[in-house]
Amino acid sequence: MADPAQFKVEGPVEAADSQLAKKLYADMLLIRRFEEKAGQLYGMGLIGGFCHLYIGQEAVVVGMQAVLAPGDQVITAYRDHGHMLAAGMDPKGVMAELTGRAAGYSKGKGGSMHMFSRENGFFGGHGIVGAQVPIGTGLAFASKYRNNGAVTLTYFGDGAANQGQVYESFNMAELWKLPVVYLIENNQYAMGTSVERASAESHLCKRGVSFNIPGEEVDGMDVEAVLAAGKKAVAWCRSGNGPIILELKTYRYRGHSMSDPAKYRTREEVQSVREKRDPIDQYGQKIIARKIASEDDLKAIDKQTRRAINMAAEFATETPEPAPEALYTDVLA
Repeated sequence: MADPAQFKVEGPVEAADSQLAKKLYADMLLIRRFEEKAGQLYGMGLIGGFCHLYIGQEAVVVGMQAVLAPGDQVITAYRDHGHMLAAGMDPKGVMAELTGRAAGYSKGKGGSMHMFSRENGFFGGHGIVGAQVPIGTGLAFASKYRNNGAVTLTYFGDGAANQGQVYESFNMAELWKLPVVYLIENNQYAMGTSVERASAESHLCKRGVSFNIPGEEVDGMDVEAVLAAGKKAVAWCRSGNGPIILELKTYRYRGHSMSDPAKYRTREEVQSVREKRDPIDQYGQKIIARKIASEDDLKAIDKQTRRAINMAAEFATETPEPAPEALYTDVLA
């Protein structure tokens, strides 16, 4: 049996090589620009229903996705656009789903919270708080049963960390030594309630202690810190040691959803994080300092990214809506 004490993310974070560093930066920027455009389209009435933006949390999913191998699986909650893009899903298809078009990943029927792509190993955003955790545990069970070496990343938030089904999943995963990384995206607020007000134990990485599951707290605003922790966590699971918990300390700049004015925190708090800890700006400065890229290089990446997102938005507003008869397809009866 593996000793949970053996899992430690210690020492200085190793810098990514130049090619990977540029990719990490570009992937984070893609998510940021996509979410900004999605917010605009929502404000114009072109996206209906709920819409939860990922702005501020980009380093988490980009760092973790970079450590996966073909065949690995990802499942998450409803703040899911960033996870889709990081998994390699086409921005056009994601944006088309947001606007309810037939060319969307769920044929225009799933919207913001319910997209899926087996081809990209993405098993959905899920609208019920915490519901994806037992499903992700089941995906990991299937991988162990098939002995295919795959690892499942199961994302959930600080609010979902208090759900009972999460602990049932922890117990089962450790008993059966399932290859699942539980990723708690602690963005400090569950809807409008801070972690300190909602959780008796606010160090969420400790939540697996009673199940003998090791956990680590990671700076979720530093993409290379996430990358380092992710490598170790995935290797731990792939070696047959069972589940692992990573608590990614991150921050969302916008409200819980587009309908949330976020009056439960001060503008100064949000602005302070933007100025001092923004994952994209901070990483851009790092790779400039390392002479991996210049200011002009980063501007060129941004220009190219904006062009791609504008094309995705144009596609998502001009491609056809589902035909009326599609209402009766893909329905389990």
